[in-house]
Amino acid sequence: MRLQVIHQMRIKNEAPCPAVAMLRPRSGLAQWMVREEYMLDPWVPTVEYTDVYGNLCQRLTVPAGGMRIDVEVVMDTEDALAVDPDARATPVEELPDAALVYLLPSRYCPSDRMEEKAKAIAHMHAPGYAQVEAIRRWIHEQLRYEYGVSDSATDAMQTLEAGAGVCRDFAHVGIALTRALRIPARMVAGYLHGLEPMDMHAWFEAFVGGRWYTFDATQASPRGGRIVVGYGRDAADVAFMSNYGPMDIEDMTVSVEKLPATGRGPSSKAKTARE
Repeated sequence: MRLQVIHQMRIKNEAPCPAVAMLRPRSGLAQWMVREEYMLDPWVPTVEYTDVYGNLCQRLTVPAGGMRIDVEVVMDTEDALAVDPDARATPVEELPDAALVYLLPSRYCPSDRMEEKAKAIAHMHAPGYAQVEAIRRWIHEQLRYEYGVSDSATDAMQTLEAGAGVCRDFAHVGIALTRALRIPARMVAGYLHGLEPMDMHAWFEAFVGGRWYTFDATQASPRGGRIVVGYGRDAADVAFMSNYGPMDIEDMTVSVEKLPATGRGPSSKAKTARE
C-alpha cells in the first residue's frame, strides 16, 4: 500500500524555544520511504540525530513569534498486519538484548502493579500472542474511547479507573498488562490510513514468537495501512514535539491518503488478516 501523509502545524511562542521534533518515519522491513519533503517557515538551523530507540529526531530552536512546519511523506507500507495466534511467548533468557527494556515498568505503564489484572484477563489463553490478543480485545470491549477524560499525565492505572481514554491511553493499558505477563511491549506512534477522526495515532507492539507484532485496541480487528514514526517505552519517548520552554501548537492538521502503487511494497511473511 502506498500512502501519502501531509502533516501541518503552526507553533506560537513569545521567546525562542528549544525543541525536538519526531516527524520523520524510518525505512525498514515493514515500510519504505518513497519521497519526503519538510518545510520550516521561517527556516532555522536543524540537526537530526537518532535516539536510543532508533527514532529519527530533529533538534531546533523555534524562533520568537513561532513558525510553521509542513511535512509530506510518501511511503510503501503493509496493507495487512501480520498475525499469528499460535506464536508462543519467548522465554526471557532468549529475548534479544534490545527487547529487555520493554519488560520494565515505565512512567505511564506501571506494569509492576498490574499483574493480577493481566492474569485475570489472559489466564485462559496460551502464553504468547493469544494472551496479548486477549488483552487487546478486553481493552477494546471494556474501555470507552472518549476525549477529555485523560491528559498528558494520565497513566494506565488511571485509565483503568476512569474506564475511558484515547489511543495513547489504550496503548498504555495494553503495554502495562502485557509487560505484567513478562512479555515485552512497546509504544508506537505514527499514522493509520482511514482513522476517524484523522490525527496522529498510537498503538502497541508485543514481542512473541521471536518477533514484534502489532496490536491496536482502538480497532475492532487487525488493520494495515500504518506508518510508524517512533517507538518507545511509552508516550514520553514518542512525542512528535518536545518543547523546553513555553510554546503552543495553535493549529495542526493531518491527512493520510492512499496512492496508486508503482512497485511492490512491504509484504507480510506471517499469517495475515486482511482489511
